[in-house]
Amino acid sequence: MLMSSATPLSQLENNSEFIARHIGISEADEHHMLSVIGVASRRALIESIVPASIARSQAMKLPAPVTEANALAELKAMAQQNKILKSFIGQGYYGNHTPGVILRNILENPAWYTAYTPYQAEISQGRMEALVNFQTMVCDLTAMPIANASMLDEATAAAEDSTNTTSPNASCAWCVMPTVATSPSTLIHSCSSVYFKLIFLSLNKLIGVR
Repeated sequence: MLMSSATPLSQLENNSEFIARHIGISEADEHHMLSVIGVASRRALIESIVPASIARSQAMKLPAPVTEANALAELKAMAQQNKILKSFIGQGYYGNHTPGVILRNILENPAWYTAYTPYQAEISQGRMEALVNFQTMVCDLTAMPIANASMLDEATAAAEDSTNTTSPNASCAWCVMPTVATSPSTLIHSCSSVYFKLIFLSLNKLIGVR
């Protein structure tokens, strides 16, 4: 059966979709909570907690609210302005092939990145679960008692390792081969000015001590 007239798109949009989904307290609950703690309003509660010296004297200049669909469109337009200026392949960043079964069941599994509440990002929990599963798999394949995995890039991981395994109160040194990629070597060099001595090694002899 054909419709007599088309419904305008504006009437089909749910402009309050986020509010309808949001899990928040009702106005009655808010009044009850405020009465229990002994304040008249949320504004009075904030003013009793936040020092006047750091509190805003004027409201923030925010743009007009938009629907979720419009917000996503704006973010997509911003993302499309990104430009790929340089390839880091060979500098600690390498191309790889990810099997489809891994993509579908791990990286693209909605259960691991879909928020079950509007204000909590589930991807954090999903990322932790993926790391634990990967570490467990490595232990199973290598028969090692422990394994570690991280989402960090090579340079950041090297810096984290160097600082976590040294103490500012102890005499520590890190040996770095000159064949190490530039990005991790440079970052380790930056950390060494605070936490440890940095020693550059070659295959045959000691190059220098910093």
